Amino acid sequence: MNALRNKVQLIGNLGNDPEVTTLASGKKVVKIKIATNETYKNEAGEKITDTQWHNVVAWGKTAELIEKYLAKGKEVAIEGKLTHRSYEDKNGDKKYFTEVVANELLLLGGK
Repeated sequence: MNALRNKVQLIGNLGNDPEVTTLASGKKVVKIKIATNETYKNEAGEKITDTQWHNVVAWGKTAELIEKYLAKGKEVAIEGKLTHRSYEDKNGDKKYFTEVVANELLLLGGK
């Protein structure tokens, strides 16, 4: 059951091209945003689509695959873990950030 303690699975579309950074060590890190959509009907029977945006980061081989095969608009399934971090901005205000650290991905949507 330990494998289920912090596991996130998302299927969505990239909202931007991958943002690739190569570290001094040569290791790559990629940041992307994935949009997931949920559709439901409200009380009036109107179809409503709720879009949620998820920050995703990937390292190493997973980052290289994302860099090579993904672009804005592509559909992808990712699996990873949820992480939280904080930092101080230039004004000294503490900012909190939540992201998914991806360790697996599946390309969807055909070519």
